[in-house]
Amino acid sequence: MKQVGGVTSFRRYMDLALNDPNHGFYGSGRARVARDGDFVTSASLGPDFAALLAAQVVRWLDQFPADTPTLSLIEIGPGEGDLLADLVDALAEQSPQLLHRLELVLVEANPGMKQRQQARLQHQTIIPMRWCSMDELMAAPLRGLVLAHELLDALPVERLIYDDGVLWQQLVALNNTGALVWSKGPLPPPLAEEIEQVCNRCGLVLPPLDAEQGWTTEWHTGSLGWFTQLSRALEQGVLLVVDYALEMHRYYSARRSDGTLMAVQSQQAGLSPLHAPGSQDLTAHICLETVEDAAVQAGWTALDQVRQGEALLALGLAERLYGLQLLPPAELPQALQRREALLRLVDPSGLGDFRWILFGKGVNSSRFKLPTAPDNV
Repeated sequence: MKQVGGVTSFRRYMDLALNDPNHGFYGSGRARVARDGDFVTSASLGPDFAALLAAQVVRWLDQFPADTPTLSLIEIGPGEGDLLADLVDALAEQSPQLLHRLELVLVEANPGMKQRQQARLQHQTIIPMRWCSMDELMAAPLRGLVLAHELLDALPVERLIYDDGVLWQQLVALNNTGALVWSKGPLPPPLAEEIEQVCNRCGLVLPPLDAEQGWTTEWHTGSLGWFTQLSRALEQGVLLVVDYALEMHRYYSARRSDGTLMAVQSQQAGLSPLHAPGSQDLTAHICLETVEDAAVQAGWTALDQVRQGEALLALGLAERLYGLQLLPPAELPQALQRREALLRLVDPSGLGDFRWILFGKGVNSSRFKLPTAPDNV
C-alpha cells in the first residue's frame, strides 16, 4: 500500500491479498482447501464428485475425431490438485481406452499452490502431465477440455459504490494509524467506458433505479481478458466453468446492497475483507449474463448452463447414494462420510446451487450439452 501512495483500487488490493507470492493467501500457499481447512470445494469432499463428472468428461472427449493426436484435459487454478487426481482414477475405471489419447495440463499462477499440487499428484503416472503458464498455452494452443472449477469467483474484482447520486470506484486506503479503511474515487475513464458498454449489451442499469445511497456491488472487469487469453490458448474444445453465480437481476438488485463479496478463513465467513490481508480467502460470485457477455466478446460460444445439483443427479448421484446401503457393515464410517458429501454436493442452499456453465470454441454446439435430471428425480 505504501508503494501505491496509501490508496489503491479494491481490485489491486484483492490481487495482492490473494496472489502475492510471499504474502498472498494463494500465492504463498497458505490457503487450505479441505474439510478441516479454510473452506471446502466439491472436489475436496471426496472422490465421488470427480467420478460423477468423469462420465460427462468422457462423453465430451468422445465427440472429438478419433484421429485427434492428443486431447488435453486442462485445469486452470487446480487448487490442491484433488479434482484432477480423482478424475484420473475415475477415467481409468470408466474409459481406459481413452487414456492413451490424453494429457493433463495444469495452469497455476501461484507458486505456493503449484508446490501443493505437485506433492498431491507426484504418484500420478497413468496420464502424461505437465504444468505450464497461460503464455505458454497461448504460444502453442491445444485441443480438448478446460476446467475452471471455483476459479472465477477468486479473480480480483472492482467494487462500485453509489453515493451522492453518483457511481464511484471503491478504494482501499491507509489511514493515519496505518489501518486499512474504505475510500472512494471517481470512476477511471476506461472502467466507466467498460461499464457503459457491458450495460448496453446486457440491458443492465447501474446503479438500479431504486438503489439507496451506499449501495455497493462488484464488477468483474478482468473477465474479458481472462476469456480472451483462454480463447487464444485453446484451438478447439470446450470450457466448463463451475462456480457460484447469480442472474443479473439478482446480482445487481437494489436489495443486494453490499454485493456478494465474502472473506473466509477456517470455515468462517462474514469477516471483514480488510482484516489481515493474505490470511483469508476473498471471493465474489459471478454474474451469469455479464460473464457470458465477456466470453462471447472473446470468441466463445455459450452452449449451456445448469445448477450443479441437477447435473449431478442426472449423472447418477442418487444411484451412488443407494449403493452406499449395500456396503458391508465394516465400511459404515466410510459410507456415512460419503453420504454426507454426496448430500452436500446437491444441497440447494450450498454447493448444489453452483452453476455449471459450458462454453465452446470451434465445436458443434449440438454435441456438447450439460446433463439434465429428468423431471421425476
